[in-house]
Amino acid sequence: MYQGEHRGATLSVVIIAKDEADRIARCLASVEAIADEIIVLDSGSSDDTVSIARQFTPDVHETDWPGYGKQKQRAVSMATGDWVLSLDADEELTVGMREEVNAIVCGNGDHDAYKVRWAVMLLDKQLNYGANSRYVLRLFRRGSADFTDADVHEAVKLNPGTSLGKLTSRLRHYSMRDFDHMMQKYDHYASLGARMRHEKGRTGGGLFGAAFRGVFVFLQLYIFRLGFLDGGPGFLIAVMHSQYAFNKYAGLWYLNQQDRMK
Repeated sequence: MYQGEHRGATLSVVIIAKDEADRIARCLASVEAIADEIIVLDSGSSDDTVSIARQFTPDVHETDWPGYGKQKQRAVSMATGDWVLSLDADEELTVGMREEVNAIVCGNGDHDAYKVRWAVMLLDKQLNYGANSRYVLRLFRRGSADFTDADVHEAVKLNPGTSLGKLTSRLRHYSMRDFDHMMQKYDHYASLGARMRHEKGRTGGGLFGAAFRGVFVFLQLYIFRLGFLDGGPGFLIAVMHSQYAFNKYAGLWYLNQQDRMK
């Protein structure tokens, strides 16, 4: 935990996890030096995730699984610090990002919330383009924001009047253990995304719309967002995102067809 000079404000790091024994120590070690409080919510791990997390913090809680958004909001509601940094167990702060976050907690920031830029790590290579060119909101003053209750692809919703800035350093994201894990993850998210849209009554443009989205996503990530500069891994990620987009809307079409058959 933070042992430096008094900063005038405190930082809570909140992390949700399940079966992350191979990755969570790296995440926790990357924030240990700047966090006044680390809260880990585990939703039924069958490996050593809980025991590893308790080596870094006493605030480890075993819970049920209500969905990504609700679980992250549950973790935020447990935080007591002035600032909240929300991380996934497969993420890691670089030295530069630790310095930026610490400076903001010390009062050297102009905003109440900050977006950070992902850098997916794949085959020991940091990917800086394509899907990794987007920002995600992870750091905010406690009470200035809440997570949406989406089952997947949750987001932080800022309160009106909250000023928003961006950090310059990258947040490393070790999202893929291996190729099998990559395929399973994209398939899982596509299935969840299809069901979410189906529950909201979306149509998605049918199979033609699914195919169009698949092509569009590939062109957007590989060409317009310069994914080709990441070499082979950049091409692979662009194709996997394209397949994910198609599967999500093809799944929505299938669910809608089932409704019509009833």
